[in-house]
Amino acid sequence: MQGKVYLVGAGPSDPGLFTRRGEEILKRAEVVVYDALVGQGVLGMIPREAKLINVGKRASHHTMKQEEINGVLVREAKAGRVVVRLKGGDPFLFGRGGEELELLRAHGVPFEIVPGVTSALAVPAYNGIPVTHREFASSVHIITGHRKAGETLDIDFQSLTKGGGTLVFLMGVRSLPEIVRGLLAAGMPADMTAAVLERGTSAGQRRVVAALGELEDEAGRQGIGTPAIIVVGEVCKLAETFGWYEQLPLFGE
Repeated sequence: MQGKVYLVGAGPSDPGLFTRRGEEILKRAEVVVYDALVGQGVLGMIPREAKLINVGKRASHHTMKQEEINGVLVREAKAGRVVVRLKGGDPFLFGRGGEELELLRAHGVPFEIVPGVTSALAVPAYNGIPVTHREFASSVHIITGHRKAGETLDIDFQSLTKGGGTLVFLMGVRSLPEIVRGLLAAGMPADMTAAVLERGTSAGQRRVVAALGELEDEAGRQGIGTPAIIVVGEVCKLAETFGWYEQLPLFGE
């Protein structure tokens, strides 16, 4: 009997942001192929009897290459199993979901896509930063800050600077120096407000808000690490005013 693959976005760390459809599918899973950025709360929803396959990627360390992941999905589905490919955030936003679907389609494997809440919107929101605001920004641009070892970032900083709006860089903490230099060289004012948001929507979330020209030094002083996103734009000024998550009675627990 032919199985089926469900490409499911797990959202950011907070399990409360996992969709009802995603949870419904996960409860029926026989095989779960999951990434490193899937929150523990969502992983805790996986049935005990399900087969778990960790294919997480962290910086330069890959548990399994993408081609191997694609093969696992095909093999498990061909064996007649309900397979959930569980990804942090949304599977189609820098999640390489399209690459996985190409092989599934080529092998005639049925699939379904369950979108997830992206950290590009949720993490700023949990830090009191609206990515759009009538007085500050009418557009938002989401950019990957990831680069392969030994390579430079392939980002058109000139276009980003001229376009205005809020810039959100995902997977960009290790490239923070290059991102800051690129934006400044393209004409972004050094006093533009920016932020680095670490472990957003989790009990341990932290943020650094500073002028763009000082962001790298300030993030270094505070020991900001991964996972984190970078937000650049006037909307970052609102973080202290609109910050709410840290005010919750159980924050940090």
